[in-house]
Amino acid sequence: MSNAAIIITIILGFLGVVIKRNLIMKIIAMDVMSTGVIAFFVIWAARRGVFTPIYKPWRELAYADPVPQGVILTAIVIGLSVQALMLVGVMKLARNHPTLEVESIEQAIAADANADD
Repeated sequence: MSNAAIIITIILGFLGVVIKRNLIMKIIAMDVMSTGVIAFFVIWAARRGVFTPIYKPWRELAYADPVPQGVILTAIVIGLSVQALMLVGVMKLARNHPTLEVESIEQAIAADANADD
């Protein structure tokens, strides 16, 4: 059940990136898609019978591998950084062109290029 919800989340995020014309909505859709991918890896790596890798010499337990946890934390931080960078780019575009619709921005840039020629 959770695998189906994760796959639906990834697909909805991908469709949002492809279908939506507003740049902010595209960034939100990319966030939804990356959340689904991260949830997929968390569900995939979850196992029963292993414990958090905090070493205590008096406990003889099976510890979880800390590398996937580090990779997922790195993916979360990189995703947040990429989103912040994309929002700065959208702010700069919105300052030059008073719209966030992709077609309007492309038409304005094409009109500016034709005016320069």
